[in-house]
Amino acid sequence: MEQALYLATLVGTALMLAAAFSSLIAFRFGAPLLLLFLGIGLLTGTDGLGIQFDNAGAAYFAGSLALAVILFDSGFGTPAGILRQAAGPALTLATAGVALTTALFGIAAHYLAGFSWAESFLLGAAVASTDAAAVFFLLRAGNINLRERTRATLEIESGTNDPIAIFTTITLVELLSGHLQVSGDTVWLELLSGFLLDMGLGAAVGIGGGMLIVRLVGKLDLDRGLQPIFVLTLSLLVFSAAGAIGGSGFLAVYLAGLVAGNSAIRSHAALKRFNDGMSWLAQIVMFLVLGLFATPSQFGAILPVGIALGLFLIIVARPVAVWLCLLPFRFARNEAAFISWVGLRGAVSILLAITPILGGLENGRAIFNTAFIVVLVSLVVQGWTVGPLARRLGLIMPQKIGPLEKVELELPGSVHHELLAYTVVPGSPVTRAGRRLPRWARPSLIVRDGRSMRWNDAGRLQAGDHVYIFVHQRSSRLLDRLFASPARVEPEDADFFGEFAVDPSRPAGDLEAAYGSTLTEPERKLTIGALVTQRLGGQAEYADRISLGPIDLIVRDVDENGRITSLGLSFEPVTTEVMPIVPGAATAFRRISQWLSRKPADETQAEAS
Repeated sequence: MEQALYLATLVGTALMLAAAFSSLIAFRFGAPLLLLFLGIGLLTGTDGLGIQFDNAGAAYFAGSLALAVILFDSGFGTPAGILRQAAGPALTLATAGVALTTALFGIAAHYLAGFSWAESFLLGAAVASTDAAAVFFLLRAGNINLRERTRATLEIESGTNDPIAIFTTITLVELLSGHLQVSGDTVWLELLSGFLLDMGLGAAVGIGGGMLIVRLVGKLDLDRGLQPIFVLTLSLLVFSAAGAIGGSGFLAVYLAGLVAGNSAIRSHAALKRFNDGMSWLAQIVMFLVLGLFATPSQFGAILPVGIALGLFLIIVARPVAVWLCLLPFRFARNEAAFISWVGLRGAVSILLAITPILGGLENGRAIFNTAFIVVLVSLVVQGWTVGPLARRLGLIMPQKIGPLEKVELELPGSVHHELLAYTVVPGSPVTRAGRRLPRWARPSLIVRDGRSMRWNDAGRLQAGDHVYIFVHQRSSRLLDRLFASPARVEPEDADFFGEFAVDPSRPAGDLEAAYGSTLTEPERKLTIGALVTQRLGGQAEYADRISLGPIDLIVRDVDENGRITSLGLSFEPVTTEVMPIVPGAATAFRRISQWLSRKPADETQAEAS
């Protein structure tokens, strides 16, 4: 008995270490990390080293807990500013996009795989959600710097579409297994009311649970080592409580993380580091367990159909759903194409494909095997091409600032302030400006060549100095610009931002006089910056560009209020067609976003002080 315990621990830790070391390979070659984790599970399973694992209930239980941890970390790390910026398109993709993908894929599955209509839509619901971990690992590993709205849309969509897919899948399983009885005349009404109840209860518990987490952490004087475990346990409590009363536990735990992460919670930096580590652990456990549960020897009979369905999902179902969902929003065609391609399927799809087996469906194992093949096709085809496609579509942007070495330190009792440790890098503005710092930044210590000294005794800052500064948390990103070196300008960067700069405060009529650009009479009265902002629908972002006849104007930088502070001009216009717009929708979402981004008066006064 004791020997078996040691053997099981040895095998488990060996698998975990193999998965952890495989991440180095993924970072080196840009491989989809999930694919490597699944591969390790498959190699050690029944058809590999012979480890027997065929417990669907245990696999689903472990995967669900792991997914709850991942979703809490995803919500905790999503800034409210990003949510305001891309909430409209992302939530549309997470709801209507999932439904459209399910419907289109279900039709194809019915005719290609021969499943019944209900089973086909069940398979479609299982593979309808995207995998956030796979997408953003590839973006980080490939050093892919996208426009903020494009990246935010992908991030929020992947974090919020899981609850919709889970509800649809479980509902269809219960219908097929006979556990859910609905009358034929009111089936759609009953399903809609069930969906609204599930999401509504999940949202209420999640928001309330997030506020409770923040309050308890602030009130209870817990040991700092116990605090992250306490928060993680509370997040799982929110997850289970929402599910116990009939709500969506997955939506609840994501919203709890979102509320807690965007509140003035104590030890935010320490909690974020702990959540990141637990999220990695949860992903490894989840992927290994799902890989162990699969039986590759059963794939042969359905392999051609699975590959065909995977390609249909990539080439037809996902692009059509994305195109229809993004119609009301001003996305360029290349951005919409990239969003449709970066719809990687992953562990959630495999996890949901276990539910037909748990429900005792006749074709449950066939549905699981087909979904597993679809996920593998998605990871192989899309996972290896994310970086090249982003470059091909011209979506890679130069970095706004160069290397920055920064460490955030937690201070007891300082909810709204933080102690930042910067390493002075060569060429940074703070070295060129001598030792001047803004008055709102309070330098406390400098470490130079292993010796600590006071700010007043250090003299001029030098490259390699470690500077400790006490600052309000909302002002930290302003210091980042002072301590970052200039971004290295590559030849293609100059092409991206134009041959020379244009003053955004000059009259727009000067462009028409100099380059023959066609403007309307009201546009001639605007400044160039206002003209660009108006052409962009009222909101300008870094790297946006518009065409004015023979020239392009490119946004080089904006301030905190969204006003353009620097523009570039290019004589080689690049076609960035904007998708068709539903009249009035873009303006409505822009006004809602502006209303959400308004700061209360007390926050504005706190920043000014």
